[in-house]
Amino acid sequence: MAGSRISAQQFIDAVLDEGSFVSWDETPVDVHPDDSYRAELERAAEKSGVDESVLTGVGTVHGRRVALIACEFAFLAGSIGVAASERIVSAIERATTERLPLLASPTSGGTRMQEGTLAFVQMVKIAAAVAAHKAAHLGYLVYLRNPTTGGVFASWGSLGHVTAAEPGALVGFLGPRVYKALYQEDFPEGVQTAENLHRRGVIDGVIPLEGIRQVVHRLLRVLVEPNHPDTTAEPALTDVDEVPDIPAWQSVILTRRPERPGIRQLLRHAASAQVPLSGTGEGETDSTVMLSLARFRGVSCVLFGQDRNGQSAAAPMGPGALREARRAMRLADELRLPLVLVIDTLGAALSKEAEERGLAPEIARCLADLVTLQTPTVSVLLGQGTGGGALALLPADRVLCAQHGWLAPLPPEGASAIVHRDTTHAPQMAAAQGIRSRDLLRDRIIDGVIPERHDAADDPIGFLKRVGAAVARELSSLADESADDRYRRRIARFRNLGLPT
Repeated sequence: MAGSRISAQQFIDAVLDEGSFVSWDETPVDVHPDDSYRAELERAAEKSGVDESVLTGVGTVHGRRVALIACEFAFLAGSIGVAASERIVSAIERATTERLPLLASPTSGGTRMQEGTLAFVQMVKIAAAVAAHKAAHLGYLVYLRNPTTGGVFASWGSLGHVTAAEPGALVGFLGPRVYKALYQEDFPEGVQTAENLHRRGVIDGVIPLEGIRQVVHRLLRVLVEPNHPDTTAEPALTDVDEVPDIPAWQSVILTRRPERPGIRQLLRHAASAQVPLSGTGEGETDSTVMLSLARFRGVSCVLFGQDRNGQSAAAPMGPGALREARRAMRLADELRLPLVLVIDTLGAALSKEAEERGLAPEIARCLADLVTLQTPTVSVLLGQGTGGGALALLPADRVLCAQHGWLAPLPPEGASAIVHRDTTHAPQMAAAQGIRSRDLLRDRIIDGVIPERHDAADDPIGFLKRVGAAVARELSSLADESADDRYRRRIARFRNLGLPT
C-alpha cells in the first residue's frame, strides 16, 4: 500500500460523533528504558504527537457509546511493549466494567523489540482481557489498518466477533521483511492482503475508512439497541386444518423455481438492520451459506442460513458451511443474541473431498451444539430441506415452515431410486414420506406454517415480510423463558417425536 497511513486520530475522527471522544489515557508506565531506548521514545513522541503507540477512550456513534482502542503506527511502528499493553488492558477492563462494546483498530509491526521477551508475552495479557470482555457477553469489533502483523495480529487483532480491514492492508503473522531476512526469499505475492484474507474466510470484510462508521452504527443497532418486538402481524398457522391440503410433489416443484425468494431476499426485505459476515474466521468459507447480524421487527439476532442462489448440483453445501454454522452458534452464545437459522438446501456435497473434510462429523457437531445452545433459537424451513445439511439446522426452540417448504432424508427422486430402482415414483415417495409442511405440523416436527398465498415466487415481498414477522413473534415469545426451561422443552420435543401423544 502507499506510504500514507491512517493515524489513530484520523480513525477516531472518522468513526465517532464529532467532539464525543473522551480519552482514558494516563501517563504511560515507566519501563525504565536505557539511554538509547529513552531517546527512541522521545523521538517517537515528537514525530507522532502522542505519548505511546496506542490511544484509548470512549465516544459515541450516532449517540451510542462505544469504547475504543487505536494504534498509532507513527510511534515506533505501532509496536506493543509493557506501557502500551497496560494502556490497552486498562481500557478493555474499563469497557467491561462499564458494559460497553469495544472497537479496536490495530496497526502494528507487533512486539516492541527494544523490550524483548517481556513485551512479547504482553500479548497473553491482552488476549486474556479480551476473552474476559467477551465472556461478559459484550461485543468486540476489530478494524485492521495497514499494516497489522506479528503478535498483535496473532492476539487481540484476531479475536473480534466481527473483523474488517482497510483496503489493501498488509495483514499477516510474519512481516515480509522479516520473512525475507530469515529465509532469503520474498514472501508469496498477494497472500498477506486484506482482500485475500476476506476471500479465504479469515476476516469478514474489507471496508474503506469512510465506510466504517456506518458499519459500526449498524453493529451497535444489533448489539445494544433494546428489543421492541412488533407482534401485530399475523401469526403462523398452528392448526393442521388451516394448512391447504396440497400434494407434496407440487410443493417440491414450487420450491425448485428459480424465482423463489431465499435468505438474501429475506435480509433485503424483512431486516431493518444487517451486517453480513463471512467465513468461519479460521480460513474457510463456503458460498452456499450466509451469516449476518440482523434485526427483524425490533428484535436483534444472529442469522445463518443456506443460500439457494449460491447452491447448485455442481456447487453443493460442503463441510465448511457447517463450520460456519457453528461459528454462528458461538456468536449467538457469546453475544447473548437469539439465533435464527434458515434451511433451504438441495442437499450436502457427496464427494471424496466432503468425506475427507469431515462432512458427517460436522452435521453431528451442529446437532449437538444447537440442541444445547443457551440462547433462544428459531429455525425456518424456507424451501427445500434435503438430507443431513437440512437436519443440522433443525433442532431449535421453535421451528417454522413456509407453506411449500419440505423436509426429507433425500430428494424424492433419491428415495424413489432406493425403493423402486427408478426416479419416476418420486411424487408417490414425496406423499408417502410425510415431507410437506402440513405433515410436519401434524407430526409435531414444526410449530407453525407461514402462508404463501399460493406461491412465494409470485408474492416474494409479501411472503418475506410474513417470514420476518413470524420470526420476530417467536423470538419475542421466547425472550422471557429461562435457558433451562427452553433446553428441557427442546430435548423433550425431539425425544418424543413419533411416539403416541
